[in-house]
Amino acid sequence: MNTINKSHLTWLRLITLCLSFLLAGQVQSATIQPGDLLSVDLAGEQSLSKPFSVDRQGRVSLPEIGRVSLSGLSEQQAQQKLQSAFQSVFKDTRQLRVRILRQQKIVSVRGYVNSPGEYTLSRQASVQMAIHAAGGLRRGAQLDKVQVTRDNKTSIFNYKQYLDTGNRQLLPQLQSLDAIFVPSSPMTGNVEVEFNPADIVNAGDVANDSQAIKVFGEVNRPGSFAFQASRDIVDLLMGSGGVTRYADVEKIRVITSGKPAIFNLKAYLDTGKQKHLPPLQAGTTIFVPKQEEAIKSGGNMVYVMGEVAHPGAYESQAGATFMDILANAGGPNRFAESRQIRIIKGNGQIVPFDLTAYTEGGAGRKPPTVGPGDAIFVPEKTDMNEKSWLKVTPNRAVRVIGQVVRPGRVEWSNEMSLLDLLAHVGGPSSKADTNNIEIVIPQATGNNQVVNFDLNAFIRNGRKDSELPAIVAGSTIMVHELPVDPSDNKSQWVRQASNKSIYIFGQVGAPGRYMFSNEMNFLDILSAADGPTDKADLRNIRINHRDNARKGVSKLDLAMYFETGDESLLPRVKTGDTIYIPEKNRLWLDQTKESTVRVIGAVNKPGRYRFDDTMTILDLLAESGGTIEDAYIENITVVNVSCCQDQARSFNLKEFTYTASFNDLPVLRAGDTVYVPYRRESGFETFRRGLNDVVKIVALGALIGL
Repeated sequence: MNTINKSHLTWLRLITLCLSFLLAGQVQSATIQPGDLLSVDLAGEQSLSKPFSVDRQGRVSLPEIGRVSLSGLSEQQAQQKLQSAFQSVFKDTRQLRVRILRQQKIVSVRGYVNSPGEYTLSRQASVQMAIHAAGGLRRGAQLDKVQVTRDNKTSIFNYKQYLDTGNRQLLPQLQSLDAIFVPSSPMTGNVEVEFNPADIVNAGDVANDSQAIKVFGEVNRPGSFAFQASRDIVDLLMGSGGVTRYADVEKIRVITSGKPAIFNLKAYLDTGKQKHLPPLQAGTTIFVPKQEEAIKSGGNMVYVMGEVAHPGAYESQAGATFMDILANAGGPNRFAESRQIRIIKGNGQIVPFDLTAYTEGGAGRKPPTVGPGDAIFVPEKTDMNEKSWLKVTPNRAVRVIGQVVRPGRVEWSNEMSLLDLLAHVGGPSSKADTNNIEIVIPQATGNNQVVNFDLNAFIRNGRKDSELPAIVAGSTIMVHELPVDPSDNKSQWVRQASNKSIYIFGQVGAPGRYMFSNEMNFLDILSAADGPTDKADLRNIRINHRDNARKGVSKLDLAMYFETGDESLLPRVKTGDTIYIPEKNRLWLDQTKESTVRVIGAVNKPGRYRFDDTMTILDLLAESGGTIEDAYIENITVVNVSCCQDQARSFNLKEFTYTASFNDLPVLRAGDTVYVPYRRESGFETFRRGLNDVVKIVALGALIGL
């Protein structure tokens, strides 16, 4: 029993300890502090996909809603606050989640440090890590009185004692928004000093003495030196740390007793003769100039300028080639435009050279000959972020304008193709009309050639690069813009050519002019115009073909196409054609009287109607809205048109309703006329009106007789 109780007690302690650690970690990690990096996620919102940092005021700057204060809140509390804040922007914010990506704190480090400023450190960062982030301590920093300011309260700690003992308990725990200040101190015991006695000796052994020898210029450690008869100028240069790599060692100035002289250190080192050493005395001044300050000239000099590692003048030896001189200058650097190197000859002639093509083994490309007095110029490559026309002359550039990602003037090489050029400018944009790219190519005669290029057809047919238009420097590429919205196509008429458009008139939702390619069919065009209206006559559509090879007018029975699905009924429409869809209730304007049937008299909608062999007089009366109440349907007249003479037949519609004998229906043809008389025009109605008049007269006579 004791063993069981002890084991149970041990497990309970372990579980309690684990829960305490988890709860403590959860509370600590879930509290948002200035400097923390937060993740605000909402499904489908790309603007919230990046991390957001908490500023000094404990606020987070979020898209759409601006700054929101979250300092001191837990992740759950911050999530609820942002869900409420985003409700004015998004419909559903229930899926919004807030999480602390990284716990950080903002600490400012000032005073005697190499890089004072404000730094964002991890939540566990110590004072030493903050000072390290500020570049470390400067010479003269007082280490025993470093200050930490928090909430306008300043405390002092001994940082030097921590460095001496390594006791971390001596360092204060930093919090976000703390400020560390490292003061300066004149006390040697508390100052961090890098002391090297050799530096003092080599920097000169005289402070302010007019009799000292002064060495300055392109030396590593300028200084003043006491005059000693055993010292020569080489000793003094070595005491100054030697000359720098920029020193002009051939023209060192030496001023003694007010008389200047030139000392050639290179000549002395080449020959070792003492006669090259100038005499020195107390008060002598030695100046080592920069190499750039000395003009190198001479009959054997070749000048290398521009984007090379070491530009300057180089002495050309007999047999030295272009590659030798360029290599001697360190070669082109990473900013060099190696395709546009220029050799400026002594007589003023300009020789271009493409170093890149030469290194790639271009046939017939050889380095130019370089002689004394020539200059090699390596230009800087054009940056896409800069205006290329500032550095690239028009005679070696191509202009790309219109709907591309980066329109502008691009440096051109004959090794490039039109596809290379379009790729260089980022390719056509989503609004580009790639079926009609216009290219203006200058000719040797001084005129320009205009070429229309269909990029879509080129890619779709898998054609070769040799079939691309030949671009030369000075060309202009124009990528046109597609209409923004077919329903607003009128605003785009100025931008689209008429020979690239299709016209559609009549009974459609949006008549007008539309830009299309020849690959589109009739249904594409009709759909873009919002389709036919309810008044459209689908059986009598007209297409006017304006192409020289297909001039003329073709008819389309679109209703028949929808009934049969026969694709051969649809006409081949190309750009420049005109489509007209007439109104079905205005046949007298669109069709001749010989192709229709006239319905007149006592009907609801008299007029001219289209008639075919499948229809009867009943269909025609139904299409005209039926007879009116006053119609005399017992004697409907049908006038037939024949080759020899016109014939008239009567039809009793009332009797047909009793017999339903379709054999009694009169035969109709296109051009006939159907007349439905009014009842008042019938013989019985005439007799009835006459009898009524007689009755009235007799009645009147009877009254008079009375």
